[in-house]
Amino acid sequence: MGNAFAWGLLSGSSLVLGGMLALWVPIGERALGLVMGFGSGVLLSAVAYELVAEASTTADRSTVVAIGLFAGCGTFVVGDSLVDRMGGEKRKSIGARAAPVAGLPIVLGIVLDGVPEQIVIGLGLVGGAAVSAAMVVAVFLSNLPEAIAATAGLTSSGWSRGRVLALWSGLTVVSGLATMAGFAFFDGVSGNTIAFVLAFAGGAILTMLADTMMPEAFEHGGRLVGVLTTLGFALAFAISALE
Repeated sequence: MGNAFAWGLLSGSSLVLGGMLALWVPIGERALGLVMGFGSGVLLSAVAYELVAEASTTADRSTVVAIGLFAGCGTFVVGDSLVDRMGGEKRKSIGARAAPVAGLPIVLGIVLDGVPEQIVIGLGLVGGAAVSAAMVVAVFLSNLPEAIAATAGLTSSGWSRGRVLALWSGLTVVSGLATMAGFAFFDGVSGNTIAFVLAFAGGAILTMLADTMMPEAFEHGGRLVGVLTTLGFALAFAISALE
């Protein structure tokens, strides 16, 4: 269980790194868009090979995978709509980094975006299996642009540097706890349950990518985003193939 918590902390630590970069290193919108595009490619590969493909081989019936996919999609859509109404719709917006944002919606939005990914990392450790390096890389990279964009908005709202870093540190701990929960709660469950959880996370992540990350990446990174997305996908696929 401690191992799962450690992997969760590692993958979630990019929230702190992103916050530190935003506070002390000037990052252009184009560069951030390219990073977001690369991270999108990594996540797309993780959805395809680490989540949906694994779910399809684990489930007794393909309907379990389909139900999980659309359940994850629907849950994200509903949760994202609620977060948007609370003021968290700009949590991944590169162009609105200088605009003030509300702290609580940012926290809820990042939990909504990240918890399914973290639970899957923990789930992958069930039964003494090795951690999925591709999934850890995907989660790490997807957190970076979100933390960078949100940090600028939080500081514009009057947050001190210490308070911002405390927020990201707390959310990193939440990431570790979510990974540990994925390991503890799903140890010994049926193959269909594991398949549903994997597909659920895949549906939520895929919807998040199409709704937030990829439009922002293309808007600010330009056509080169397509190349970076493909590179990210290829890198994650290579890591999956080597595992």
